Amino acid sequence: MSFYLNALGVVCAAGHDADSLARSLWATTPGGVQPEPWRGRTLHLGRVRQPLPLPDDTAQRSRNNALLLSALQPIRAAVDAARERFGPLRVAVVLGTSTSGVGESEAAWAHHGEHGELPAWHDVRQQEIGSGAALLATELGVLGPAYVISTACSSSSKALASAARLLQAGLADAVVCGGADSLCDFTVAGFAALEAVSDARCNPLSANRSGINIGEAGALFLMTRERGEGPTVRLAGWGETSDAHHISAPEPSGRGAEAAMRAALAMAGLAPADIGYLNLHGTATPHNDAMESEAVARVFGLDTPCSSTKPLTGHTLGAAGALEAAIAWLTLRGDGALPAHHFDGERDAALPAIRLVQPGERLAAAPRAVLSNSFAFGGSNAALVLTRED
Repeated sequence: MSFYLNALGVVCAAGHDADSLARSLWATTPGGVQPEPWRGRTLHLGRVRQPLPLPDDTAQRSRNNALLLSALQPIRAAVDAARERFGPLRVAVVLGTSTSGVGESEAAWAHHGEHGELPAWHDVRQQEIGSGAALLATELGVLGPAYVISTACSSSSKALASAARLLQAGLADAVVCGGADSLCDFTVAGFAALEAVSDARCNPLSANRSGINIGEAGALFLMTRERGEGPTVRLAGWGETSDAHHISAPEPSGRGAEAAMRAALAMAGLAPADIGYLNLHGTATPHNDAMESEAVARVFGLDTPCSSTKPLTGHTLGAAGALEAAIAWLTLRGDGALPAHHFDGERDAALPAIRLVQPGERLAAAPRAVLSNSFAFGGSNAALVLTRED
């Protein structure tokens, strides 16, 4: 059975839609992430800066849901057509997130501290983790399974795998899948407390790497068993593993990451040499980059083109898997251009010398298969293989 990603909607710091994100990915100089003040520091953050559509219902009015509505706009017609064809009961919604409406609760309690009462616009349901799925199901008028997965930074990769399983089980004929996460003090302060946040643009795989840039994004696909017209992208395989090593630190050898990549390749029926580009999790923390580069070298050797796109988008946490699947989707449908690995050029000599994509680097034609990694707190690992069919 095949699982086709026939439509994409995306919004992030590096692009307000698929076309502008693609331009950022192929550019020779990095954009997207920008410096801004935060609690007496200047941090680079991947903030979406254009206006976002807000839900009408106060209980669902959050920045997280606004990101989802923005990502929905380009695929709305395709989803509506699927609903008309299959019926509302046969269209599902599966999303990943970690923040949901935390930012709205932060603002509400800050208002309480100043005025002694919560603001009229506050509704505790804004923070409910399943809010995004409920919003999209209502907005689209669909009645199939609708739920949210929250496994930190692997959430929306797992949402795509879960969507495929719904199709495979015959529980749906079309699935709106992806994820969103929004910037809020909770996540920035949490990573700052772990001393994992970089003041400068993040520097993955550099000897000078010092941490992540937090970002926000929304990315949605329409997944069906039937391919669309023209070049089509398919979710060909996925691998999911759990390290059970530490609440926040990755297992140092990368054995769980390696197992996830190998499982995704096996499901896709591909060998490592078939992968034309690998999107790294690439957070620019010392432990993640060391673990991931070791695992990648064991699976792929040193010749597969790799890059981390987080210097452009920031680490979008629960949205990262879907956003980077979107980057894989754009790469597969492109003309051979590869997303550059932007860093200071000073490689960490202690790490395997995996092949990092140089700005402006391109293949003779678009790759036929791409793998994307997402690794999360608690040792939750996910790898996705996407392929192109002409």
